[in-house]
Amino acid sequence: MFDKFYQSLGENQVAIVIISLSLILFLGFLATRVTKLLKLPNVTAYVFIGVIIGPFCLNLIPQSVIDGSAFLSDIALAFISFGIGEFFKVGIVKKNIKSIAVITLMGIAVTSVLIFSLCFFVFGLNLAVSIVLASISFVVSPVSTAMTIRQKDGKGDFVDNLLSVIACNDILGLILFSIAISIASGLTLGGITTENVLAPILLNLFMVGLGALLGLILKVLMAKRSNDNRLIVSIALIVLLCGVGSALKVSPLLGCMAMGMVYINVTADERLFKQIRYFSPPILLIYFVRSGLNFDINALFVGVDGVALPLVVLCIIYIIVQTAGKYTGSYIGSTLMKKPKQFKNFFGLALIPQAGIAIGLADLASRSLTGADGTVVKTIIISVGLICEIFGPLLADFSLRKSGSYGAEETVVDNEETKKHRHDELVKKLEEIKTELSDVDYYRSDLEEAFMDVEEEYPNYNRNKNFKNRR
Repeated sequence: MFDKFYQSLGENQVAIVIISLSLILFLGFLATRVTKLLKLPNVTAYVFIGVIIGPFCLNLIPQSVIDGSAFLSDIALAFISFGIGEFFKVGIVKKNIKSIAVITLMGIAVTSVLIFSLCFFVFGLNLAVSIVLASISFVVSPVSTAMTIRQKDGKGDFVDNLLSVIACNDILGLILFSIAISIASGLTLGGITTENVLAPILLNLFMVGLGALLGLILKVLMAKRSNDNRLIVSIALIVLLCGVGSALKVSPLLGCMAMGMVYINVTADERLFKQIRYFSPPILLIYFVRSGLNFDINALFVGVDGVALPLVVLCIIYIIVQTAGKYTGSYIGSTLMKKPKQFKNFFGLALIPQAGIAIGLADLASRSLTGADGTVVKTIIISVGLICEIFGPLLADFSLRKSGSYGAEETVVDNEETKKHRHDELVKKLEEIKTELSDVDYYRSDLEEAFMDVEEEYPNYNRNKNFKNRR
C-alpha cells in the first residue's frame, strides 16, 4: 500500500525508518484503544496490529525496516528479563522454597512431556521442532499476571507462590531452551556433540555470573544519583549485558534476570523497576509489533511437511494440551504439598499467559533453526501466545479471585474496633515505606522529592479529574 510512497523517498533510508517507526508506535497505540474496550492486555493489540500492517497483509512497513530493527528484540527481552528478577525475592522464596520447587518441577515435567508427545508422536513433527516446542511450552509471561495482582492489590500465600513459580518457570525454561536449541541445531546439522550441548550451558552460566556481578555494580552506582541518572546507568548496564550476550551468540535473558534478582535482593529498591517500566513501553511496543510483522498468517492455513492437519488446527490442539499440562502439573504439585483446596484448584489457571517471553524464545529459535523448522516453531508459538493472551489474563484474574487473594465478599462491620485496626494497619504500612525509602541511598533534590511524593499520592489525578472547562 505504501510502496509508491516509500519509492518516492528513494535512497533516503533515514526518512523511511523514522516514518515506519512512527506508524508502528501510533498504530500500536490505536490498537490498544480497541483491546482496552475488550479488556485484553496491550501485548495482544501490539501483535495483532503487527500482523495486520505486516508484509503478509497491508504491507505498510518495508522489509528493510523489519530486518534492520532486529536488535530491538534483544533489548526488549532484556528489559522483560530484568523485570522478572524483581519477583524473585529471597525472603519470599525461602519461606516457600519447598512448595515452589515441587509445583514448578511438576508443572514443567507434565507440560513438556505432554507437548513433546503431542508434537512428535501425534502430529509427526520432526525431533528438533518437537524438542524446542516442549522447552518453550511451560514458560509463563509474568507481565499480565503481575499487572493484575498490582491493580487488585492481591496478597497472600497464593500470590507469593505464584510470582515465585512464574520466575522459576522462566529461569528453568531459559536453561532448558538453551539446551534444546543446541540439540535441535545439532540434529539439523547432522550430529550432536558434547561440545554443542555443553557450550551453551557454560555460556549461560557465564551470563548468569556476569548478570549477578552487574547487579552488585548497579547497587554501587545507584548511590546518591538523581532519578534521571539512575535510569541512564541502569539501562546502560542492561544494554551492555545484552550486547555481551549477542557477541557470545547466547541469549542474555538469564543474565538480565540474574541482574534484576541480585539488585532487588541487595537493595530492596522497587522504585528502579518502576522507572524502567515507565521507560520501556515504546520499546516493548515496537518489539511485539515487530513479532506480528514477522508472522506469516498464510502459514496457518497450510500444512506442515508430513502432517495432514493445517497449522491452525495444530495450534488449537497445542493450546488445549498445554493448558491441561500446566493445570495438571500444578495440581499434582499443590496436592503433594498439601495445599488447601482453593489453592490447588485454581493455581494452574494463573499460569496460562505466555506471550512475552515465549515469543522472544520463538524469535531466537527461528534464527537458530534453518528453513521450515524455524517458521513452524515461530508460527505456532506466536499463534498460541496470541490466543493465550486473550483468555489467559481473564483466567488469571478468575483464579486470584477464587483463591481469596483479593475480592473477598465478606461484609465488614464498620465499628470502632475495625476503624482502629485499619488505622493501625495504615500506620504500619507508612512506617514500612518510610524505612524502605531510607534504606535506598540515592539523591533527589527538594523539588524532585516533593514532586515524586505528590505523584505517588495522586497517581490517577490527571486520569480521573473531570476537566469540564477544557477545550
